[in-house]
Amino acid sequence: MTSISALGLDIGRKRVGVAGCDGTGLIATGLTTLHRRSFAELVADIQHIALARQAQILIVGLPLTMDGEEGSQARQVRKVAEGLSQSLSLPVVYVDERLSSVEAEQLMRTAGHSVSREKALIDRKAAAIILQRWLDEGRPS
Repeated sequence: MTSISALGLDIGRKRVGVAGCDGTGLIATGLTTLHRRSFAELVADIQHIALARQAQILIVGLPLTMDGEEGSQARQVRKVAEGLSQSLSLPVVYVDERLSSVEAEQLMRTAGHSVSREKALIDRKAAAIILQRWLDEGRPS
């Protein structure tokens, strides 16, 4: 089995959830939540994580509408993701992220966390769900 190092990103207007996977590419784990400031600072933050984890690819959640269309939010995410891809010289793959935040909130409630006070944790968990979907769908080896 070929090892893979991927970063999962849940790109929002205020925060970016970041997840990574183990070397086998089987398990995604939330790593951190970055607070968006400038694009240059976002690039620097993700570059630091990507270098430390030897990331080979960015897996980005694409917020499609419930009927599968790309709206303004999806276009904004694509714009940020393409900029990150170019700045970091890493390929980007998009994963349908519909309901990933809802799923993350349900997991948190089950674990007894406060959803209203832990938005950063939701973003991190959503990034892990996005990355896990890609891993489970049979990522290229």
